Amino acid sequence: MHILGVSCFYHDSAAALLRDGMLVAAAEEERFTRRKHDNGFPRHAIQFCLQMANIDGRDLDYVVFYEKPFVKFERILLNILSTFPRSWRVFGEAMINYFDEKLWIKNILMHELNVPAEKVLFVDHHVSHAASAMFASPFEEAAIVTLDGVGEWTTATIGRGIASWSDGGRNCIELSEELRFPHSVGLLYSAFTAYLGFRVNNGEYKVMGMAPYGEPRYVDKVYKVVHVADDGSIEINLDYFSYHYSTSDTYNRRFVELFGPPRQPESEFFTLVTHPRRNHPQWDERVAAENQRFADIAASIQLVTEEIMLKMAHTAYRKTGSDRLVMAGGVALNSVGNGRIMRETPFKEVWIQPAAGDSGGALGAALYAYHVILGQPRRFVQEHNYWGAEYTEAQMRQAIEARGFPYKRFDDMEQLLDRAVDAILQGKVIGWFQGRFEWGPRALGSRSILADPRREEMKEIVNTKIKFREPFRPFAPVILEERAAEYFTTPSLDRQYPPRFMLMVSPFREDKRDKVQAVCHVGGTGRMQTVRREWNPAYYRIVEKFGEATGIPVLLNTSYNLRGEPIVNTPQEALNTFANSDLDHLVMGPFLVSKPDHMTGPVQRGPVALD
Repeated sequence: MHILGVSCFYHDSAAALLRDGMLVAAAEEERFTRRKHDNGFPRHAIQFCLQMANIDGRDLDYVVFYEKPFVKFERILLNILSTFPRSWRVFGEAMINYFDEKLWIKNILMHELNVPAEKVLFVDHHVSHAASAMFASPFEEAAIVTLDGVGEWTTATIGRGIASWSDGGRNCIELSEELRFPHSVGLLYSAFTAYLGFRVNNGEYKVMGMAPYGEPRYVDKVYKVVHVADDGSIEINLDYFSYHYSTSDTYNRRFVELFGPPRQPESEFFTLVTHPRRNHPQWDERVAAENQRFADIAASIQLVTEEIMLKMAHTAYRKTGSDRLVMAGGVALNSVGNGRIMRETPFKEVWIQPAAGDSGGALGAALYAYHVILGQPRRFVQEHNYWGAEYTEAQMRQAIEARGFPYKRFDDMEQLLDRAVDAILQGKVIGWFQGRFEWGPRALGSRSILADPRREEMKEIVNTKIKFREPFRPFAPVILEERAAEYFTTPSLDRQYPPRFMLMVSPFREDKRDKVQAVCHVGGTGRMQTVRREWNPAYYRIVEKFGEATGIPVLLNTSYNLRGEPIVNTPQEALNTFANSDLDHLVMGPFLVSKPDHMTGPVQRGPVALD
């Protein structure tokens, strides 16, 4: 039985394919179109999934969409009416968008996939989120929390899931508590994201990265715009916001009067915390003070968001009595909040969908159809996250030779890894391209950039010369799972799933912080990734070899892309990024690719020995 899940037309379009309940492939459309957060119909992602299963649309038993468009349209229309005339622009855009394609998703799926109407199913948005976590987790029973911007009407839920491994067992998603639009943790955080100069639905993680450079001095003002109850439910004071009647603005004049002038997008960011010696080339005391205000506001909204997440998690524990928790929805990518849930709530085990945002809804919709609608038993646990496309050695070689880079092929992977580790020890930064690309927004060792975590200067080198992004952005420490407890204070890291998918932040142990300065964020924390040999042997081995050489089983890991671009997919894209940055080497399959010493751009050379 083949079931295709689809999400599109809002954020992060994607497709995921199940065969008899087992995940075959899953990918976001952006990886193929190269448009970050592409929300168009995921034609390329669907075709990729079908190719991985060696089928076409006629072989599908069901196609499942991750939400109910007519219910969402109802919410938009009712909200337009309740906020008119301020919402008149929203009305025009909604009519164009919905009558152009969003209301006709069933017909689009039937046409694109050549399937009859009875094979197209729809699942509620937050049910899709919940199923993406519950039915991909290893748990038979768990509490559920979902949080995002908004689905149809719902913005957050608390409930319980049951996932049976036996025929005739009961599979269910029971969402007993919900928060409804316009009261939304995700939309609240997004409003502050826009205020701090970042793109909504794109820059929220930048707010989380900026927050440690500030102090939460504005918490009292945040609580003027949102009331938080003891159970984690919230009521937003809409007098300060405009997202409920505008498609372009999220906050209004009263918000600015309360918090001060907003940060200009793309403006330089430096403070006495980021540059304690005032060594920024454009240093200005007034600008630094203003930037500190922004960092303090980021710290304040981040802290309030964490408190909301903690209160919701405690409520889920009280309501369900379960000692296991699963989470999904875009807010579940807030790795600082996730770390606190793991450390400060009674839950013994936590599982978070790695593709927690709308893209993961495609997987959740398919899993819900298989397990609940069709009543099929559990067969799948999402132990790793390598569900994207991979490329042959011949394709890699052809791409390398077409670009003219010097390269060497290694018959022995151990020798290749030795060369890569030697380069890292010399202060070089390498691109890493191996196997199937990752599902979700995190680079987990298939499409990564790797560097020496011991060198403090690596923060600036990788941010400014390779990624071309803001200097406050942190990097992830990737560490062997069995060694994680030596470096981090969070307990039971070898039994938890969020660190495997880079979904939590943990404090470093104090005696380790100065040993890994490039990946120890301000405040002494790190958004870790733990790795096992069986998930990704080459990735595990390069970390292990670096540990053997230095005594520190940790590498700096960040996504293989330039600022504003999706993570690379193909060999050609990996080589383009290699050419257009200061990366020193690229490990691609069995190949070590380098640059001539004089290279300042792409070169036209044949293969040469690197010995």
